[in-house]
Amino acid sequence: MNDATLQPPLTASVAAVSKPVGQARLIAACSIGNALEMYDFTVYSFFALMIGKLFFPSDSAYGSLLLAVATFGIGFVMRPLGGFVIGNYADRHGRKAAMTLTIGLMVIGTLCLAVAPTYATAGLFGPLVILAGRLLQGFSLGGEIGASTAMLMESGGIRGRGFRVSWQLGSQGLAALCGALTAAILYGSLSPEALQSWGWRVPFFLGLLIAPVGLYIRSHLDETHTAEAHAPSPLGTLFRDHGGLVIKGVLTIIGGTVGTYLVIYFMPTYMIRELHLPPSLSLLAGCVTGVTSFGASLLSGWLADRLPRRKPLVVGATLVTVVALYPAFWLMTHYPSVPLVLALSALLTGTLYLGTTPMLLMMMELLPVKVRASGLSVIYAIGVTVFGGSCQFVVTWLLARTGNPLSPAFYMMACSAITLLTVLSLREARETH
Repeated sequence: MNDATLQPPLTASVAAVSKPVGQARLIAACSIGNALEMYDFTVYSFFALMIGKLFFPSDSAYGSLLLAVATFGIGFVMRPLGGFVIGNYADRHGRKAAMTLTIGLMVIGTLCLAVAPTYATAGLFGPLVILAGRLLQGFSLGGEIGASTAMLMESGGIRGRGFRVSWQLGSQGLAALCGALTAAILYGSLSPEALQSWGWRVPFFLGLLIAPVGLYIRSHLDETHTAEAHAPSPLGTLFRDHGGLVIKGVLTIIGGTVGTYLVIYFMPTYMIRELHLPPSLSLLAGCVTGVTSFGASLLSGWLADRLPRRKPLVVGATLVTVVALYPAFWLMTHYPSVPLVLALSALLTGTLYLGTTPMLLMMMELLPVKVRASGLSVIYAIGVTVFGGSCQFVVTWLLARTGNPLSPAFYMMACSAITLLTVLSLREARETH
């Protein structure tokens, strides 16, 4: 697919703002795509054991779970392609056009998850529908974060930039909270038989209600950037002139990516299987981490707007995470009490998200506006595909292979250390354009 088949090239003149859009509407429009992603991922995580049994029957419980989380992760394989195609599209034809495309594709993927027939009903067709939905979601989400974050950054002045961008990450926390609450209500109100028969599908249908709202508010946004008619390919420019920054960007997000998918999305399964805690506690932990990630994201944006430099906040938050991981997991595995597990989950989530907004701003400000959406899309697509998509599979394999309940902590420590070293090597942009 080339750009010409998507939409004729626009000129920079059409990017003029015709009508001011309220900041609340702007934030909602730009963050709703990421929110839908995180909502779906949270719901999938809470029902991973059930989905594994329904769609991937196996001789062992670990086998079904591995197949379920592998399908969860395989959607990430499409992220680089989505990042390349949609990110390039956003830099050439505009952020608004790309954001409208991504939410439409995302909704189709969610619908596939909601209506997929089980293996017992349709054989291999059922898992294939789940797979198709995850691939479609992965493609759309590969380009979502670049276009929407660029829109948030460019739709106002430098002042308040951290606050606006922080909602991109804070919305993920709210979505995780909504997913956890939905799962908690279903687990509490339905019998195990009803839950396995049809109840697990309800959260995905609820997620589809976001579609008309997202499409409506995105259609009323003003464009912030389009390339000139004969401008070179943004993707080509990105790799030719900024290839080193792309590599460093991928290494920078490893720790946060693995941390997010481990602490927030794998932790419910970990609490049930390894700590032998009731499902109700894992759901409560999901609510706690959702609230914490939301608050920590907005706090990091507030701090980023007030501190003269981004790097110290990123380095400090990452260093605290590395230091806290081993004792936190050791305490959880040796003293799995409800207050302690909830407190440690909140601690790890808070340290993770305190560095996310300034880290995102550092990368965005280093990328020129003409390749900003494609640059961030490619960085996140590659990083999240390789490390986020494989995280649950890797830690499940480590737990099964080693029998050591602390193995997820060691894996996350190694990834966070890579992030820390890379951030220390990054310069900060002199001008925040």
